[in-house]
Amino acid sequence: MVIPLSAWLTLAALMFACGLYAVLTRRNALALLLGVELMANAANLNLVAFGAAQGSYEGQVMALFGMALTVAEVAVGLAVVIQLYRRHKDIRIDAASELSG
Repeated sequence: MVIPLSAWLTLAALMFACGLYAVLTRRNALALLLGVELMANAANLNLVAFGAAQGSYEGQVMALFGMALTVAEVAVGLAVVIQLYRRHKDIRIDAASELSG
């Protein structure tokens, strides 16, 4: 059974919308990171879906590089969250403006 390209693109759009909603509405730093991760996974799903529709592996290769960049971004983000918690005993984004001081 072959799933049409439009189904994959619809799923990726829903994933991206959920991630964007999380980024725009949450004040918790971990929820913000999860929203960014969800948006990156939606972009990777688009790359793989378009690559499969064209019959090439280029989309999968680009998605693999995208995942590697996302892992590095999450590692830096978690380091910032840990530092935020150590300094303020809270992981709300509002406290991040005071992190530099």
